[in-house]
Amino acid sequence: MSDNASGLLAGKVVLVVGASTGIGADAARIFAEEGASVMLAARSADTLAALTEKLAGDGHDVAYTAGDVSVAADVARFVGDTVARFGRLDGAFNNAGINQYGRLDEVSEVDFDRLMAVNVKGTWLCLREEVRAMDGGSIVNTSSIGGIRGSTGLGAYQASKHAVIGLTRTAAHDFGPLGIRVNVLAPGPTESPMLKQWRLDDPAAVERRINAVPLRKAGTPAEVGNAAAWLLSDRASHISGAVLPVDGGFTA
Repeated sequence: MSDNASGLLAGKVVLVVGASTGIGADAARIFAEEGASVMLAARSADTLAALTEKLAGDGHDVAYTAGDVSVAADVARFVGDTVARFGRLDGAFNNAGINQYGRLDEVSEVDFDRLMAVNVKGTWLCLREEVRAMDGGSIVNTSSIGGIRGSTGLGAYQASKHAVIGLTRTAAHDFGPLGIRVNVLAPGPTESPMLKQWRLDDPAAVERRINAVPLRKAGTPAEVGNAAAWLLSDRASHISGAVLPVDGGFTA
């Protein structure tokens, strides 16, 4: 059971966008265990309802709202529902994202547009709505090691994740005077649904990537969630505009 009088995020209200599975779901659990009241947001209402029921059953103060991160009205509702339910917004973890495999000349225009709509436009929409509701606080976006360096076969995805880092750095400048910190995580290979799908599509490529990690393992969603919790907390009070790799040393 959570104790709002203690924990890394004690008494804070945090919105998690992309909360239904993987990193987002584990992050929501960690934030709740660290004392936060948490609003879960994603497309799948059924998955969110089940996760919310489980967390509430463990004594946490949680709720959910469903919608598409690439739709402005849905993102506005994510934030509005959070404020209506909990009274304010102190922090947000913008974690929604999709992947697209293939060389740049192999990606269709439809797939490219959808990738940018979710990963880039979605992050921008979240930032825009969140800062309008916040009176100080912290925002964490999810990029990728693909936003730091390139490799073959993931060019469109990597372009979108480079853009998330650019948005974060600009947001740190734009909103720092308002007392809002904005940082970005760059996970390496992580045992998430996205990695599971990549294993099905190209298992050899996944193993090569994991073997190149100095710690010789993929990360876990909880390890990424713990990094997000720290950046959202007051312990990271003078950190803004930072890119934090959570990659087992891959980009070292």
